[in-house]
Amino acid sequence: MSSGTLSEQMLEENAAVFRDMVNHRFVEDIKEDQLNAHVFDRYLVYEGAFVDTAISICAYGVAKAETVGQKRWLIAVLDALANKQIAYFERTLAVRGIDPSSYDLRLPDVEAFRIGMLDVARQGTFLDILTAMFAAEWMYWTWSKEIAVRAIGDPLLKEWVDIHADQDFGAQAQWLKSQLDEAGAALRASERARLSNIFGRVQQLEIAFHHAAYEGT
Repeated sequence: MSSGTLSEQMLEENAAVFRDMVNHRFVEDIKEDQLNAHVFDRYLVYEGAFVDTAISICAYGVAKAETVGQKRWLIAVLDALANKQIAYFERTLAVRGIDPSSYDLRLPDVEAFRIGMLDVARQGTFLDILTAMFAAEWMYWTWSKEIAVRAIGDPLLKEWVDIHADQDFGAQAQWLKSQLDEAGAALRASERARLSNIFGRVQQLEIAFHHAAYEGT
């Protein structure tokens, strides 16, 4: 077991799968400004639908939070999801002329990600929810920070990367990290290991989810 903080343990024990996700073909294609337009269209539909699920996940977090401070922070996250990210998808789908109903959201990897994340929120503890959120947001923030400084020809794709590279999103990822580290200091090794497994599982679900955007290409 890692002798460091809980977040350090998660990142250390899941280094390989985390590396696979932040170096996914989807990420590399954006980095090289070569993301296929049809892949981006599919991703927009799948991710846009998932952000709606993420609102529910975060709402479970608010309900299970232990302090008013935690509730306030997560309510602000809910606001960002509902009024910033959802608004981005509504506008972007309209601009690109994408009809979400013409895409199959029941693809196994898309559905597995939605159900897997939602089950953590429904059935898990507050720390389980924070771990799942941290796994997704730390991953997005990691690769988006690197790519945001590069040239991206599609302004809508550039905007999506910038959303995850900006100061507000970074503060959100850091807050999740600090919450886990504070709680982790008092946890038994078995509980730390269980949470670390959730972190790794989320990375696996994310990898498969991003694969799905390439199906049929």
